[in-house]
Amino acid sequence: MLVQDMTSPESKPYRSDDPADAHGWTYDEAFSRNLGLIGPAEQQRLRDARIAIPGMGGVGGVHLETLARLGIGQFSIADGDTFETANFNRQAGATIATIGQSKATVMARRAESINPDASIRVWNEPIDSGNVADFLEGVDVLVDSVDFWAFETRRLLYREARNRNIWVITAGPLGFSTAWIVFDPKGMTFEGYFDLNEVLSPVEEFAAFYVGLTPQMTQRPYIDLSYVDGSSGRGPSASPACFLCAGVVGVEVVKILLNRGVQAAPVYSQFDAYRGLLKRGKLRWGNRGPLQRFKRRLVEGQMMKLGYKG
Repeated sequence: MLVQDMTSPESKPYRSDDPADAHGWTYDEAFSRNLGLIGPAEQQRLRDARIAIPGMGGVGGVHLETLARLGIGQFSIADGDTFETANFNRQAGATIATIGQSKATVMARRAESINPDASIRVWNEPIDSGNVADFLEGVDVLVDSVDFWAFETRRLLYREARNRNIWVITAGPLGFSTAWIVFDPKGMTFEGYFDLNEVLSPVEEFAAFYVGLTPQMTQRPYIDLSYVDGSSGRGPSASPACFLCAGVVGVEVVKILLNRGVQAAPVYSQFDAYRGLLKRGKLRWGNRGPLQRFKRRLVEGQMMKLGYKG
């Protein structure tokens, strides 16, 4: 296991003090049960791939663990936050033992315990214009795991990924469902699909991202948006949905890396475990379509009534 803290220029890569061979661990044996779903040569492709995951919170940490258990061999991960009690209901690394500890460091160690051969580059800081290029260096797939409200950071990541010909996957935990979209670097852009730009108000950004991610809004009958607080970044989110997100992201990563055929934006998907619904569709004009615009206005009005200011 090779881990490097990219936030400390003086730091050197370090390896675990508990060598895997002392336990009889080998990569081939650890991921042998993938065979039958993934061929031997394909498994090597996963081992050679690098996945970037900005954010180690509700979805990011579960993404990392899921992809590590698939045998992905290289990661770039980032998070400037530490674990706290409010994270316990959904974040993979949140335990009594990790309160106050760096999310990125904790999750790097967790991945280390799964795949001691993996190489992980760790940023204990948010991604911004100063480090995004280094963060995405050598990356095959970017898994969008930043906070729901971090629209500026999200736009920055998607633009840099497109410039580098990197696929991007976003999967949101909405109620007891996951809604996900894949972005082909040669296909519809993130901003083109969601109709996002820097002049939108926080309410308009929220509505555009929310409605674009889940056009069918299967979670609407049972989710209470009055608990959404953009100023603190709090909102309804539970572990079942986070694990659903990681499941679909893992499969999409496999399909991208192994060239198994991916349906990219403007195609969207949502699986709602609570209602037993799978919805998939195609927004030819993205959020610019008349029906999507109508939905956005409805959500904006609802959030304004609830006193939401972002």
